[in-house]
Amino acid sequence: MSWFPAHKLVKTVRTRRDHPDRIFSARRFINMERVLSRSFIMSIARRPLGRVLICLSCLLALALPAGAAEKPRIRVDDYQIEAELQPKLHRLVAHSRVKFTALEDISVATFELHNALRPTRIADSEGHVLSAERITQDNAIRIALPNGLSKDATATLNIDYEGTLSTADDSPVQGLKLAYVGDGTSYLLYAGRWFPVSGYGTNRFTATMKITVPAGWSVIGSGMSTSAAAPAAVTTPAAEKAPEPRLARGRSRKPAPAKEPPLPALPGGKTFTLVWKTPSFPGTIVAGQFQQSSSNAVGLNLHVFFKPNHKDLVSTYTDTAVKEFQYYSARLGPPLSNNLNLVELPDDTVPSAWGPEVAAIASRALTGKVNYRLLANTIAHQWWGADVSPATRSDWWISDGFARYAEARYVEYAAGGTAFNEAVKDLEVGALAYDTVPLSSVGRLDTFAPEFQALVTDKGAIILNMLRWVIGDAAFDKTMTTFAQQYKGKPASIDDFRKIAEQNYGQQLTWFFSQWLDSTGAPEFRTKYTVYRVQKGFRVVGEISQDLDLFRMPVELKIDTDGQSEARRIEVVGTNSAFTVDTFGRPRRITIDPDNRVLKNSQELKTRASILRGQGLVEQGDLAGALLEFQKALDVNKNSSLAHYRIAEVFFLQRNYQAAANAYREALNGDGEPRWVEVWSHIRLGNIFDITGQRERATNEYRQALQTNDNTQGAMEQARKYLSSPYQRTQAREGE
Repeated sequence: MSWFPAHKLVKTVRTRRDHPDRIFSARRFINMERVLSRSFIMSIARRPLGRVLICLSCLLALALPAGAAEKPRIRVDDYQIEAELQPKLHRLVAHSRVKFTALEDISVATFELHNALRPTRIADSEGHVLSAERITQDNAIRIALPNGLSKDATATLNIDYEGTLSTADDSPVQGLKLAYVGDGTSYLLYAGRWFPVSGYGTNRFTATMKITVPAGWSVIGSGMSTSAAAPAAVTTPAAEKAPEPRLARGRSRKPAPAKEPPLPALPGGKTFTLVWKTPSFPGTIVAGQFQQSSSNAVGLNLHVFFKPNHKDLVSTYTDTAVKEFQYYSARLGPPLSNNLNLVELPDDTVPSAWGPEVAAIASRALTGKVNYRLLANTIAHQWWGADVSPATRSDWWISDGFARYAEARYVEYAAGGTAFNEAVKDLEVGALAYDTVPLSSVGRLDTFAPEFQALVTDKGAIILNMLRWVIGDAAFDKTMTTFAQQYKGKPASIDDFRKIAEQNYGQQLTWFFSQWLDSTGAPEFRTKYTVYRVQKGFRVVGEISQDLDLFRMPVELKIDTDGQSEARRIEVVGTNSAFTVDTFGRPRRITIDPDNRVLKNSQELKTRASILRGQGLVEQGDLAGALLEFQKALDVNKNSSLAHYRIAEVFFLQRNYQAAANAYREALNGDGEPRWVEVWSHIRLGNIFDITGQRERATNEYRQALQTNDNTQGAMEQARKYLSSPYQRTQAREGE
């Protein structure tokens, strides 16, 4: 998204630097090792036919799509988790009892688990100790099942594990902290894989979680919560320990001490028990000292957990959350639960997170002017994600795309059509930024890759906006309500959604979904026409052209005349589509799709898409690649304030202050879009003058920032802060 300054994200999402389609992953070698042992390979390699078989195996591995989502082999049904958080030591000690079902005959069970967490003992339901293999590339453990498990059979594993969660070094997403235990606020996000996870984002499960924390702390999560004095510390049972998990290549870690002393119980600690009985994703826990408030307006049992320094914001955020929850309930029907915990996250993780009954917002987003769009998106996940979830990773936009469009619809409701059109423009940029992979094929991408995020979120949302235009508001709203209620508490596929849309529309929509899900690209419309004088006015005869041979969509044609404007719905099919429109007044201008109901290319979108790709490269640490993308944007629009601003950010990160100052000046002299570029350019110029010892010039920039009266991302507070005391650059570069 391009509507906030990227430098305000203290920790941004960092993904693999190579595109998943271009890497030969070590995961493939690991899979081959699972089938052929090294000794067997060596034995057959001496034979001519054996060498051929090995070559064929390698070629087959290369032929597999990189990053392809593996078919799930197990389904986790329930977790019983006991975990102790030791903030002083940044330590998590946990016992997890995992009940799962085999989806095919298996001899191993694989779970994702944060690399910083070390299994200390693994046993089956009868207490037999099992061996495990640590696969660091996948943040996973692979547990051998000596007796195997047949299809549809269930089993239970007891997994004890512990570790230090203080940095992002071993995070499942490189450079992004998703699980942290420490003073202030501890958070264990579902995406952090702080417990053994299977089928991330698609495998629904029930859970009972007992979380022990220091005295005075609260625990916020999914389900009914009860608290009691902490029991004895969570420790590894005295029974025989499992062998130390091996690395993927067969190397063993250093063995643990023979007798590890038990960890002391938290003095005066308290244990919170969270029970979630409906299969969903109750895997996000936030713990710390908060100021709590409650509201029971319009049937919503809302609990707000903010830090004391944000106590003045509780009332406005409570009112906004209630309005958004009520809006979604009226249009989508009631969710699985009418309870909602709105909790503040630290600034060193994602901007927002969600779970059943949980909406978490980063501290940086809690400002006097409510960030109602971010809050609306997070709350929308109570329906799209917690209630209705994707059946596979290729259906992921049922969660993120549907929530993004729900956010846009709330913008339309709360701020009107103009604000909605601006939100749609944001969606179009994201939809076209990485439009080289069909949305139906995103399952082979990493879920935190910029390509995946843009496609499932923005392109998914823009597809819903186009479907609304095709079938009409009444049929669309009925489709969304029916889908939300029919699949409440269940996984669903895009085919399930398509069938409901077709029922309400009364016609087949295979062409629509095939066009926007299975293909890439967007049309760039052109028109030519001739105006004729007729007996009762004027007649416009022309044609709409574009480059996609298989394209088919209804498109609105707006004709401005001397009198009243005329609008017609034209069926555009193929590269050229003729139209004839009669008007009373003389036509002055013809506009194709004036309300942005169809995803299409334009010079403005190409500029913004290049900028968005550049931002993604900055987040990955590829600053040189980012500069190339920003330059592409300037090649299209040399006056783009946003492109100049993003270039300045890169130079600022590199401490090339003269080049950064020049680029910020260019941003101020550009087209002024978006508006917040002005205030933040002045603030950053002030920062540069402070760094270079020019305090008088710095204060002048901060005063100019205040004169804009633009408080995007807390700009006014920052400008006042630096007016009172000079900006100082920390030793570590910002954003790293």
